[in-house]
Amino acid sequence: MMQRLNDLLRRIPIWSVYLLGALPAPWLFYQGMTGGLGVEPIEALEHEFGELALQLLILGLAISPLRRFVGLNLMKFRRVIGVLTFSYVALHLLIWLVLDVQIPSQIWADIIKRPYITVGMAAFVLLLPLAITSNNWSVRRLGSRWRKLHRLIYPAAILGALHYVMLAKGFQIEPLVYLAIILGLLAMRLPVTTLLIRFRQADSV
Repeated sequence: MMQRLNDLLRRIPIWSVYLLGALPAPWLFYQGMTGGLGVEPIEALEHEFGELALQLLILGLAISPLRRFVGLNLMKFRRVIGVLTFSYVALHLLIWLVLDVQIPSQIWADIIKRPYITVGMAAFVLLLPLAITSNNWSVRRLGSRWRKLHRLIYPAAILGALHYVMLAKGFQIEPLVYLAIILGLLAMRLPVTTLLIRFRQADSV
């Protein structure tokens, strides 16, 4: 069953994943301009793009555990998911810079004074070199250093989830769920966790 699914996934062209992943952006902008996002369209756009980025980031983090423990191979789509993740992070940031703050002198003040913005900007800074090196030339040029560099996705993911938790007004379960999922996916990469999961799988056979 899993082999058939993997064979089907291999037939899916990369460009179609880029197209499908990019579709929410123009739709959300259209919704914002036509009143479909409520009375605070700018805030709604920030939220939607940020949440899409977190969802894609989680999907990217889940690729290795899914292949290792379930046998589902999505490695072909890892780069496109990473690029889409950064694109939505960049849109989230641009909406804040261009449509929300607008005053250049206020941007730095907000980054310094508001902890959730500081954390969010730190996550963006960590993602920036990953986006720049998400190409074949960088993989060849950096060699083994490329894989080490791209481990920055782990702290960036935690910071991104914390940004959402800190941004939420009052107690909200959804940001905590995102944080818990990310921490769980990262924990699955630990050697001890991997051994325990494999032991349980072998014991259940």
